[in-house]
Amino acid sequence: MLKLNRRTAGDATFDAINVIIMLAVCFITLYPIWYVLVNSFNEGQDAMRGGIYWWPRVFSIESYQAVFKSSGIMTAMGVTVAKTLLGTALHVFFTAMVAYAFSRRELVGQKVYILLGTVTLFFNGGLIPYYLLIRDLHLLDNFLVYIIPAMFNFFDLIIFMTFFREIPDGLEEAARIDGANDLSIFVRIIIPVSMPVIATIALFHGVYQWNDYFTGMIYINNMDLQPIQTYLYRIVAQSSSNQMAAAMPGGISKNVTSQSIKLATMVVTTMPIVLAYPFLQKYFVKGLMIGSIKG
Repeated sequence: MLKLNRRTAGDATFDAINVIIMLAVCFITLYPIWYVLVNSFNEGQDAMRGGIYWWPRVFSIESYQAVFKSSGIMTAMGVTVAKTLLGTALHVFFTAMVAYAFSRRELVGQKVYILLGTVTLFFNGGLIPYYLLIRDLHLLDNFLVYIIPAMFNFFDLIIFMTFFREIPDGLEEAARIDGANDLSIFVRIIIPVSMPVIATIALFHGVYQWNDYFTGMIYINNMDLQPIQTYLYRIVAQSSSNQMAAAMPGGISKNVTSQSIKLATMVVTTMPIVLAYPFLQKYFVKGLMIGSIKG
């Protein structure tokens, strides 16, 4: 009797090639992050000589000291944390509330609303009309520009709506018999049993809020309201050594360069989300699987 689990030389070769390819992809993905991290911990003047690839040649934390001494960077970090927490909470609640209404099959005009919402996934009015809208709403140079426009997203609504439709109708019927109205059912029943999808959408939107630099670049001129990503963008795109020295308290020491400041700022900006992502990845995967076709 033939053994079906017998591995051939071709199978072993195929597996070896797969492993090599995946290791190469991992290296290409992770090495740039490692390169930035290593050079950010190297003395700035020494790093300008080049040749630093794997370990700091002259270890130094002066660049990070300069970064954390800058009131502008710390203010930008505070704005980013505030808009990420507040924006994510309001986005999840508001989008879930609308999605709950859309999930009710007795909603009049449901198909029309879904059709109109689907169109927005493929077409938009463009940057100039959107800027004029933000201006007319008095959201320019306003912290709420990070919050109000991002409170609703139709793609997230579809994920919420698909999940809500899988909740047994008996839960709502029992609550209505006890005298609960729609709002009470949503807050006391739907939200508690929907924590997996809520966690997924919160992660989706939280990552977006943390990484968003475009909103601060276009709609915010007040430096005190710019998030850390926009602050980093301006440092990388516009700063020179003289500008950097003027921005730092007491100037930059001789061992710190504008390049080392940029690298240190990049690490401070990206490391929180990079370190958190491996622990949250399972929710991203679950979010992508919600609403998938079942056999």
